Amino acid sequence: MSMAKLVLVRHGQSEWNKRNLFTGWKDPDLTEKGAQEARDAGKLLKKKGIKFNIAFTSNLIRAQNTLTIILKELDQNNIKNERNVALNERNYGELAGLNKDDARKKWGDEQVQQWRRSYHTPPPGGESLKDTADRVLPYFKKNITSKIKEGSSILIVAHGNSLRALVMYIESIKPEDIVSLEIKTGVPLIYNSANINNIERIY
Repeated sequence: MSMAKLVLVRHGQSEWNKRNLFTGWKDPDLTEKGAQEARDAGKLLKKKGIKFNIAFTSNLIRAQNTLTIILKELDQNNIKNERNVALNERNYGELAGLNKDDARKKWGDEQVQQWRRSYHTPPPGGESLKDTADRVLPYFKKNITSKIKEGSSILIVAHGNSLRALVMYIESIKPEDIVSLEIKTGVPLIYNSANINNIERIY
């Protein structure tokens, strides 16, 4: 029986996470804390003995550098990895670069929380979680599902909302329940993917 795993990791803390700014498609790098979170993720995955066949990440440097650090910790630098804009963070539109507290003062807590966490409501000029899912899921189904069926162990390093869209799909979470789902920086979500029809979270 295949012991294939699907592992999802949100990038480590970025410079803009540290400054409490909406980031989206902007491209700040990791902080030292973020790099350490990536190292810790790599150490955890190494301890669990997971050997990856392929890795996927976004076009943004914070995710790419998190992936590089994890693979270095795993001594798996040589595995194939693919970068694609489909895995980018959601586009925050006019919120990008704004301090989250300032945004709450301007628009109110409830409105900002709805933009950040609801499924259907996009921020001005940006993407909703549904919009994000509409690019993440076709990419996942076309490029990653076939690898899961082959029994490959797969590492995806991406972003809070691109991963929320993916977790929503994998775990069959309803749109009204997605508001409460938070994905922490640098903490792996590990699934047993031996059965494509029953991908089960184990960590």
